[in-house]
Amino acid sequence: MSTVTFDSTTLPSIAEEGPAVRPLAAVTGAELQAPLIQGGHVRYANLDYGASAPALTIVSAYLNEVLPYYASVHRGAGFASQISTSVYENSRNIVRDFVGGRPDDSVIFTRNTTDSLNLLAGCLPHLNGEPTGEVLYLDIEHHANLLPWQGVPHRSVVAAPTLATTIANLRNELAQGGVSLLAVTGASNVTGEILPIAELASLAHEFGARIVVDAAQLAPHRRINIAEADVDYIVFSGHKLYAPFGAGVVVGRPDWLDAGTPHLAGGGAVREARLDSVSWATGPARHEGGSPNVLGAATLARATQVLAGLDQQAWHQHESAIRTYLVEGLEAIEGVTVHRIFSDSTDTIGVVNFSVEGFDAGLVAAYLAAEHGVGLRDGRFCAHPLLKRLGLPSGSLRASFGVGSRLEDATRLLKGIRELKSTGLGWDYVVDEGRWVPANDHRSYPEWAPNTPGTAGAAPCTVD
Repeated sequence: MSTVTFDSTTLPSIAEEGPAVRPLAAVTGAELQAPLIQGGHVRYANLDYGASAPALTIVSAYLNEVLPYYASVHRGAGFASQISTSVYENSRNIVRDFVGGRPDDSVIFTRNTTDSLNLLAGCLPHLNGEPTGEVLYLDIEHHANLLPWQGVPHRSVVAAPTLATTIANLRNELAQGGVSLLAVTGASNVTGEILPIAELASLAHEFGARIVVDAAQLAPHRRINIAEADVDYIVFSGHKLYAPFGAGVVVGRPDWLDAGTPHLAGGGAVREARLDSVSWATGPARHEGGSPNVLGAATLARATQVLAGLDQQAWHQHESAIRTYLVEGLEAIEGVTVHRIFSDSTDTIGVVNFSVEGFDAGLVAAYLAAEHGVGLRDGRFCAHPLLKRLGLPSGSLRASFGVGSRLEDATRLLKGIRELKSTGLGWDYVVDEGRWVPANDHRSYPEWAPNTPGTAGAAPCTVD
């Protein structure tokens, strides 16, 4: 297999030593070779951590260590079942410690962040069968923190051009009363801008509401202490936190969770089942009906241990170095716009959102993948209201990175965009199943892969 070496002489120089020249932590697939449409292969530059991050190699090794013991959880007296149950239950303690949870906080494992928020939507307090308050959220939210609340009494606030004014607007809305829960993202999945969750928690509590933080994007980039920040509930997923299988979790105060509608009716969620009635369990079991994803929970917990052990300063320097390099490089290219929500936000995670004038975002993403071996996200990022307000109704591009990334990944992206602007596409592209793909794609894929890996099951979210 031949390897393409990219010349970066026209790009900002990268020092031989310094933050982000090398990965901060080893991830599985770091040297994956991607086939190029023009021939040859190149190391895959993964700039799509925000969708699903590669598994840490330590976590992959742990999975292989635990896998022989995989068995039924909570339902077996055998050796393997007892080990699996112990691993599963101990994972709760590990995750609670990772987020700085209170001793009595419930830790409930789910399918993903979306599942966690839907679970919480079924646990909002009621009195005489009626909700006791509304859910308040911003228009910048991912659909996971938007759609579950549309089935309950709710209000929304349009984010202002500044974070300061947005918080003031939330205060005004909360002051009107009647809000039981403030639902906010910890970091925007579109732009990476971080919200001040401790300040928002204080604001919610001032007006008698609780707060849930969607930390799907924040947790893989920043340590969070919900006890110190006085956050009531936090949710996130393993697939963005360097763990396979995608298990999610909700951590928070037990009273709402113990009184809420059981999220998944079935075995394990009950004290006693009768032919026409049931007595539900309390605690995590109430919402974890059926056989749980023990390996998903175990690897999620192991990933949190690895991240907790990182040097915080080195972690932030690594990410900041890549983001600064990429943003400065993109802003130096004529016709490229880097997007943000707030003009006064100062803290961001490893996410950069941008668009290229004159080119559809999906076409740019297909070009970068096929001709430069760069993977990044395009589209509306499951945040349709925000993209419309940013003037990007058809979508934009998102580069996201993490502990396994390196500056050379950003260099490859910048080189690809510069070539696109100067010489145009090097191949013909067509739309197939709603996605841009190279025409007459002759590249070879693993024998077990589908013939059209780029278009199979394309998400139908291109139109309203």
